[in-house]
Amino acid sequence: MTTPHQPAVSARLNVVVLVSGTGSLLQAILHGQDEHYAVVKVIADVPCQGIERARAAGIATEVVEMGEDRAEWNRRLVDAVDAAQPDVVVSAGFMKILGKDFLDRFEGRTINTHPALLPAFKGAHGVRDALAYGAKVTGSTVHFVDAGVDTGAIIAQEPVRVLPEDDEASLHERIKVVERELIVTVLRAIRVQDAALTIEL
Repeated sequence: MTTPHQPAVSARLNVVVLVSGTGSLLQAILHGQDEHYAVVKVIADVPCQGIERARAAGIATEVVEMGEDRAEWNRRLVDAVDAAQPDVVVSAGFMKILGKDFLDRFEGRTINTHPALLPAFKGAHGVRDALAYGAKVTGSTVHFVDAGVDTGAIIAQEPVRVLPEDDEASLHERIKVVERELIVTVLRAIRVQDAALTIEL
């Protein structure tokens, strides 16, 4: 059972981060913590390096592995996130689509990064697709998560030039540098007012 979200008592934002892999974006978020935000919990869908990074930083962790029943997994994920009473949830390389139960509880407070300038090159292969299309500029987008795939409202974007010698790996690495800075900038700009987020970039 969920309880109504209680806004943070102080101006410091409580953040839950969802991870599935190495946690390099999580590491940037952890490093960027200041008086504006604090990571209160890290949740993964599989045991991964991101969970180890969080444990090493002394942050609460939980692994919510998916079984055969996806709807039941979504409910367990909601409970795991809700237990930390976050102001914001960040999907940081989380490789599962968030379901209806999750969005019913956290839509409008869940943000994601994407390695392209949305609405261009949505989906799991944004970097590869930009290269294949011959794009001269791509970049990083921070956006709200909704029921679609990379269709939520855009919060912030930063361009990255595509160089003639780029392959998918080299371009993605340069996008990741920008992405790490952009997510910290966004988190530092979020304020909670009457249980709603405002972003002052």
